[in-house]
Amino acid sequence: MRTLHATPDKDAIALLAPFERLGLEHITLVSTQAQACAAFDSLTKAPAWGFDTESKPTFKVGELSDGPHILQLATPEQAWVFQLHDLDCRAVAAQLLAMPGIVKAGFGLGDDRKRIIHKLGVVPVGILELNTVFRERGYRKDMGVKGAVAVLFNQRFIKSKKAATSNWANAYLTESQLVYAANDAYAAIRVYVALGLVDSATTTV
Repeated sequence: MRTLHATPDKDAIALLAPFERLGLEHITLVSTQAQACAAFDSLTKAPAWGFDTESKPTFKVGELSDGPHILQLATPEQAWVFQLHDLDCRAVAAQLLAMPGIVKAGFGLGDDRKRIIHKLGVVPVGILELNTVFRERGYRKDMGVKGAVAVLFNQRFIKSKKAATSNWANAYLTESQLVYAANDAYAAIRVYVALGLVDSATTTV
């Protein structure tokens, strides 16, 4: 019989030391074709990326999002935050997401996948939902990035509610937005590595 593990609750996580996040010196904003091509060259050297997206929040009933507006990809050393309003930048982002042979790992990626298909016109390849990995290992409910960081590193992942609900469609992103977005992807790749998945044959879609 498989052992079931509990997901840490908010009170337990709140007592932990903070997870060391990437600083701005390790975060690259990508908003032009030249920047996107440079990011492409760096990212394609890695076997796996942390992956997430951000969309401008919708607050009115019936209002539909035209996101994602931001795409985040990260290695264990660096993160890239793609702004998708530039068509050339968007084309490179689509090429990266459709690239086979590279795992794109993250949490809660169902909506991200649907929005990418609609916005970028590509079906992302190699997507790995990390919550599925934890369920396969005996955790009873979705772990999420906060629970995963607590379990694997015994640390507290800090997420700013103000940044989370900010306008990701803005042409100018604040430092707090960049740090928030980049670290979602960074934490995902750190979790992926800590799970020992780097050289495994974990099934992706």
